[in-house]
Amino acid sequence: MAPGAPGGPVRLPGPLRAVVFDLDGTLIDSRLDIAAAANHALRAHAFPTVSTAEVATYVGDGARLLLARAARLDPSDTRLEPLLHTFLAYYAAHPADHSQVLPGAREALIALARWPLALCTNKPRSITDAVLLALGLAAHFSVVVAGGDLPKNKPDPLPLRSIAERLGLRPAELVLVGDGQQDVRCAKAAGARSVGVAGGLQGSELLLAAAPDLFLPSLVELPAAIAPWFTP
Repeated sequence: MAPGAPGGPVRLPGPLRAVVFDLDGTLIDSRLDIAAAANHALRAHAFPTVSTAEVATYVGDGARLLLARAARLDPSDTRLEPLLHTFLAYYAAHPADHSQVLPGAREALIALARWPLALCTNKPRSITDAVLLALGLAAHFSVVVAGGDLPKNKPDPLPLRSIAERLGLRPAELVLVGDGQQDVRCAKAAGARSVGVAGGLQGSELLLAAAPDLFLPSLVELPAAIAPWFTP
């Protein structure tokens, strides 16, 4: 159902041609590995550590902003550079010690495999590749755009527009599936459709406030829910 409207999902003109997924909180539960890497970096540079629950609220805008929030630093603070280096090195060595694919994710990817699938994440490229490989997800995606690949990350529309171009499609032919308000804002700015999925790392309040075209309790319902959008 569409948020705030029990009459069903918004029907936008034109059929879909591809599905784009967010990663953290949408396809995988990575909060323990992210928190472990963040706290390792914080300890190494004499900053107080933070709880896993708190770290989870900082996920979604890329590693630099996550660490800035965790360390209580301004994003322009030069002390972030060594923190980021330590975080990335540790995370690359431990990409999926605790991370798990979320219920319904593999099944949704398989069910939607008749169409092109892409990944759009603000997670750094080196970590994204390591996590996808470790969890056996890499083969599902024909295009992957990760944090740092482009000058701007979500919620800027550039990553989604880049995916559309690489797929030979218009942004309006894509739907972005994610658990964060960044995903919805990115889709809206690019002229694409959006599906919000409950149960992500940051909860659903901000996600619902961003007004996705469709809101689902889990990925289990995704293939059936968006099937009508692929019909001209």
